[in-house]
Amino acid sequence: MTKNSFAIVGFDLDGTLVDSSGDLTDAVNHTLAFAGRPLLSVEQIKTMVGGGAKHMLTQGLEATGGCTPDTFRPLYKRMLAYYGEHLSVHTRPFPGVLDALDQLDAMGVTVAIVTNKFEDFALRLLDDLGLRERFATIIGGDTLGPGLSKPNRAPIDEMIRRCGGGTAAFVGDSIYDIMAARNAEIPGIAVSFGFLLHPVEEMGADAVIDSFDALVPTLEKLSLS
Repeated sequence: MTKNSFAIVGFDLDGTLVDSSGDLTDAVNHTLAFAGRPLLSVEQIKTMVGGGAKHMLTQGLEATGGCTPDTFRPLYKRMLAYYGEHLSVHTRPFPGVLDALDQLDAMGVTVAIVTNKFEDFALRLLDDLGLRERFATIIGGDTLGPGLSKPNRAPIDEMIRRCGGGTAAFVGDSIYDIMAARNAEIPGIAVSFGFLLHPVEEMGADAVIDSFDALVPTLEKLSLS
């Protein structure tokens, strides 16, 4: 590790490390079609990602006519079943991700993932993409139990603990990511190319990057501030 770096860098998954918008859109639209609803565009679905699968489907159903609790559960199970069988049809790492991970590895930085995606889905997706072994730990939205996903600080704290402690920063694309970093009292870096719920300038991040080429220089600047 260089002296001008963090010991640990954590990443969100969907919309940060990988562009999963195609597969998530297909899963939501499969469910909407079954329910006789109009389909949504990739751009519409992108704004619904970040808070986990239940939040995403809830938003999709609200956008197409609403849903009662009684009818939501079977639709939710249908969406999860479909997505579980189509995790990596279209999903790929964003440009520059592999090079950035190589740079961090060469610097001795420990990297991890904290996502609101179910842990099993995250692990299987990363296996499909050949990325799982790149990360010291992978924490999903259900790993720590109900209510302990981002923006709660608990998964960030657990990430740091599992990685052996030390200075840390977190990289994400949503307000949930930046709030979790802030709640854990570590720097939060927002990517401008992700599945943005809010304008990136309004998320309160400590820094914003437009590509992964800027990640290491940004981390080095933040580590000195």
